[in-house]
Amino acid sequence: MNQYVTGAVIKSLRERRSLTQAQLADRLGVGGKAVSRWETGRGFPDITLMEPLAGALGVSVIELLAGEAVSNRNRAGNLSRSRLYVCPICGNVLHSAGGAVVSCCGVVLPPLEAEDPDDGHALRREAVEDEWLVSLDHPMTKEHYISFLAWVSTDRLELVRLYPEGPAAARLGCRGMGRLYAYCNRHGLFSIKI
Repeated sequence: MNQYVTGAVIKSLRERRSLTQAQLADRLGVGGKAVSRWETGRGFPDITLMEPLAGALGVSVIELLAGEAVSNRNRAGNLSRSRLYVCPICGNVLHSAGGAVVSCCGVVLPPLEAEDPDDGHALRREAVEDEWLVSLDHPMTKEHYISFLAWVSTDRLELVRLYPEGPAAARLGCRGMGRLYAYCNRHGLFSIKI
């Protein structure tokens, strides 16, 4: 059986906050031995305690359930540290400017990891007026297609959603240095540095 929150996670987060088991129990209004039972795996906190437990440990409920605290160290909002996410259920494309816990349709999403393009996902760009026409020789069927193209620099993110049976191309305002991304619904995220 998969536990929804492990004792090791509770102990680690409690110690990071410099709380004793008794102090945590007092904050949650539970008996003194309850926290000890959770941390040793002899019991689990009731589901109604998830929100107060997360609050007392200084994390979100999602972080508590995932077993790790996430902190966005990108305080300046430099978009070159952006992370992209795609929901496998509804297809939503989500963006964060740094570390984040992102969920959609009840699923915690991992950030997409970009790879160098292979022959089937080679990105081409051609200057058109003051923009770039970015294209790929890629199938655009309902089963296999490029879902989006994106340009990310230090100060801007431009994302163009593509659809099956349409062209695998879009015009993007790629100015300066940055990264160009293409997301294939079967093979994942590809990027090149410009």
